[in-house]
Amino acid sequence: MSAEGKIFIYCERGLDPAFLAEPLNAVTNGAFIIAGLAAGVLLRRRPPAERGYGAYGLVLLVLAIGTGSFLFHTYATPWAAAADVIPIGLFMLLYFALAMRRLLRLPIWAAGLLTLGFVAALWAGGQIRCGADGLVFGGPGGRCLNGSVGYLPAFGAMVLIGAALSVLRHPAAPALLTAGLVFAASLTFRSIDQAVCADTTFGGVAIGTHFLWHVLNAVVLYLLTRAMILHARARTPP
Repeated sequence: MSAEGKIFIYCERGLDPAFLAEPLNAVTNGAFIIAGLAAGVLLRRRPPAERGYGAYGLVLLVLAIGTGSFLFHTYATPWAAAADVIPIGLFMLLYFALAMRRLLRLPIWAAGLLTLGFVAALWAGGQIRCGADGLVFGGPGGRCLNGSVGYLPAFGAMVLIGAALSVLRHPAAPALLTAGLVFAASLTFRSIDQAVCADTTFGGVAIGTHFLWHVLNAVVLYLLTRAMILHARARTPP
């Protein structure tokens, strides 16, 4: 397979353009499929009146994340990269908006403004580069923390929403705070993938740590989706 047009950014692939150059990174996307199916089963077991369209959207996006990520870690092309990142972005935006409305019970105008602010934060995070003189915003430079900087707004939102729900004694709070802790670990593994590549080579085969990002992120998405399915209609104590 030709290397032309391929994206080489993870340890396991190295500079190999082959379809199965990232076996661990590819197969661990099954964790997202398992998480999506488990959340879907949980949703179907809820009373019909408690099955919101938003929850169905989250379940479908978790499945799409697993599919898109598999495509990227096999084809490693720009179109596959788009199939990877678009469902992730849509999940983050949908979950944030639902959290504002269904969990924090904010009025629609406030939820809309905060969601726009979250969009702006995600955009800004994606513009940060690591240049020769430090961080560069919107200019030339390399990927900071192996591209993980763009996910920091999502981590911050998870922690802040979880903290707000804790203050309100909302039953979804433990799930969001736990998801935040797991997400911190998954971001770490994503960030160090290239840095520890030489130290995670066994029998001449480089493995890296990106596959752990998949496994732990599947846990994060399940915890978040489960919390929305079970607690979107919960009322906080007076």
